[in-house]
This record gives sequence, C-alpha cells and structure tokens, in this order.
Amino acid sequence: MSFSLQLAEFIEKAKGNTEQAVQKTAIDLISAVIDRSPVGNPELWASNQTAREYNLEVVRFNASLRDDPNNLTKAGRLKRGLKVNDSMDIISPDGYVGGRFRGNWQVTFDTKATGQLERIDPQGDSTKSAASQVVLGFTSEVGTIWAVNNLPYGPRLEFEGWSSQAPSGMVRISVAEFQTYVNRAVASLPQ
Repeated sequence: MSFSLQLAEFIEKAKGNTEQAVQKTAIDLISAVIDRSPVGNPELWASNQTAREYNLEVVRFNASLRDDPNNLTKAGRLKRGLKVNDSMDIISPDGYVGGRFRGNWQVTFDTKATGQLERIDPQGDSTKSAASQVVLGFTSEVGTIWAVNNLPYGPRLEFEGWSSQAPSGMVRISVAEFQTYVNRAVASLPQ
C-alpha cells in the first residue's frame, strides 16, 4: 500500500476526529524521542572505561575460580582467600544524576521553546506527561507542534554518535517511523 493510499484512508477515517488523530500521532512520536534519549551513565563514560574494564575483569576472574573443583569447599563455595576483593571507582561529579537531557524535551505550539529546563527525569515519565498535556491542547488552529531540546550537547547526541545509548540519534530514528505512528492513530479512531 502506498503512502498516498494510507493518507487517503487517514483523511476518510479521521473526518471529525482529525484533532484526536494528530494528538495521538504527536504524543506517540514525541514519547518515542524521549524514550530514545540517552541518560548519563558514568559507567559508560570514556573517562571511566579503564575502571569499568578492570572491575569486569575482577568479576570474570572470580567466576573462573569456580571452574576448578580444587577451589571449592564441600558445600560448593570458594575457599577462603581465593576471591579477589578489589575494584576501581567509577568517577562522576558530586551529586550527579543522569536524566537532564531526557528531562529537557519541551513541547509548544507554533513557536519553538527557548531556554533550558532544570527537570531531571531519568525515566522520562514526567517529561512525557508534560508533553502529552501540551499536545492534548492541540486544535485545528495550531500550525506547528514543536518538540525541542535546547541543551547545547543535543546536536552532538543526535548527529555525532556522542552516546553509546543512542549512536544514531533519537529524533531521526523516530521521525523515520512517522508512518507507523499515523497508522496507529488512525486504527485507534472510532469507526
């Protein structure tokens, strides 16, 4: 089925429900972007790579000790003194909590938001709730629904692979799925 046929179906089915269909599509699309937004995790930072690798190697070494039956007690536990109890600290700034980027998505109508929010939202729930509340105010008089994140490192996350959690960005991937969100919105409309 071509896009034009799907659009014709959308128009036919959405008659009288156009605003509802746009709202559902926008909420789903914006929620996908928020869910795909990376959340700072000090264990993934390049500055902590050596510590992370060392800590994993200690875990692997201790696990390998269990492969030799001579290292185990009759109860199946490691004998005293064999286990390595060492690790390197994962370093992050004092009081650091990830989720500032995810919490900075802002939704407005017709004019994009400026400035940054202080919201830290690692799970994204309050950000999606705030976005949904704005989108539910959509009417046919609105020309554009804006979803923006004004943190200065946003373009690096989207276009430069700056995060291993979102190496291909989050907006481009979600927009590529736009037709899926439209189809879901149309399918949810009353017959």
